[in-house]
Amino acid sequence: MNHKSINTDYDRLEVHFQKINDLRHVSAIAGWDEASMMPTGGGEARAQAMSTLDVMIHQLVTEPKVGEWIDGAKAGSSLDDWQAANLREIDRTWREATCMPEDLVAANSIARSKCEQAWRLHRANNDWKAMEPLLAEVVSLTREEASCRSESTGLGPYDAMLNLYEPDVTSEQIDAVFADLKGFLPKFADKVVNLQSADEVLPVSGDFSDVKQKALGTALMSSLGFDFEHGRLDVSHHPFCGGVPDDVRITTRYDTSSFISSMMAVVHETGHAMYEQGLPHKWRSQPVGKALSMGTHESQSLLMEMQACRTQEFMQFVTPLVQRTFLGAVSNDPAWSVDNLHRLYTRVEKSLIRVDADEVTYPLHVILRYEIEKQLIGGELAVADLPAAWNEKMMNFLDLSTENNFVDGCLQDVHWPAGLFGYFPTYTLGAMTAAQLFAAVQREIPDLLGNIRRGDFTPLLKWLRANVHNKGKFLGFNDLMIAATGETLNADYFKSHLEARYG
Repeated sequence: MNHKSINTDYDRLEVHFQKINDLRHVSAIAGWDEASMMPTGGGEARAQAMSTLDVMIHQLVTEPKVGEWIDGAKAGSSLDDWQAANLREIDRTWREATCMPEDLVAANSIARSKCEQAWRLHRANNDWKAMEPLLAEVVSLTREEASCRSESTGLGPYDAMLNLYEPDVTSEQIDAVFADLKGFLPKFADKVVNLQSADEVLPVSGDFSDVKQKALGTALMSSLGFDFEHGRLDVSHHPFCGGVPDDVRITTRYDTSSFISSMMAVVHETGHAMYEQGLPHKWRSQPVGKALSMGTHESQSLLMEMQACRTQEFMQFVTPLVQRTFLGAVSNDPAWSVDNLHRLYTRVEKSLIRVDADEVTYPLHVILRYEIEKQLIGGELAVADLPAAWNEKMMNFLDLSTENNFVDGCLQDVHWPAGLFGYFPTYTLGAMTAAQLFAAVQREIPDLLGNIRRGDFTPLLKWLRANVHNKGKFLGFNDLMIAATGETLNADYFKSHLEARYG
């Protein structure tokens, strides 16, 4: 925010947090580079540089004058609604930072950077023995962080970490929702697998080179509404969305035996990216202009990937594009028909990999991780026992073994090496939010599916911009859902969606 003069404590806070935002911008791009472009030999120096930057940001947020300015702004002249909301979020940011000792911030940053870099190598080599001590260090430091945050907030240690990603949501609330899903999904998945076993699904084959898959991905990104003047697509070990609203970086990974996994990863990450690109331009350098929560962020990616882009109408739009990309022309081959591709696209099967899972079994992958990370942070599970705990839950939830298969088991995700404990439940909260939002869009735009069939995502994106994206953190989650859908989060929409599509 640019001011001609700085007259109030609130003005001082805006200028100060603009500086913090600039440093976070640099950190975000450096993080993207580390995951996608950096040579392996640069890892140690990058970890040190990122630690220095993290400590600098922490020092700026926790300067004593920030607390004084917050108190002054609260007692000072009247603020408009957005300024008041920004002050609320600045206060939250300050409280989250001041409870963390500077040496713990530095140690956390280095340990997580080293562990994440090592994960790329050790996962590829299925090497749990090499990974275990690095992950144990991250978990130990995260327990210290959780303890600090717990003491500051009055929340339990795990809830204090969860609060970083999904403010005001507790594990007690999540336990209730997940217990409902655990009672519903395994039997429902078995039912769908049995129903689909009667369907003939033809395999597709062709030239699924990286070059062609990227061409398909960028074409889809354009159709969905991604702004390439403010973003790009690259490759990484694990698909993600990074960068900043004015320079959004998304990544995917390619499998030359199939194009579907990469295509859906691109659609998913584009949903994230368009949320970032749609954040309120006037406020995106301030805390109130950031994304509301990770559950909300996941709702935007899953709304695109699962709600909009696994419909029959989407397949009618995308099939000719897929055929031209990989076959060179529109084809009458039954394997490449709309119906067959849709059957492939909506196939439900029990599988080991979360990011490739269908939407019926996906929440079970999330619940597994949620239950394990709660035990890790609570000290009830040692890192050494993680593979066995993972295998036991995979057997219970999906009848699949990961014994001695770490690459497809407890090493498959980057989240824990990167220290993102408390993040996983936001995926399923996002899926439920996406179903409820999509139902609201369909009520307000009766021909929404017709638009998707024609490849016109403009009405959908316009609705999301108005009701979610440009709100930033102005509204709390419950207020945003009431304003957009008429009610707070209701899991019945998600279950009804699954039953309508698959049951």
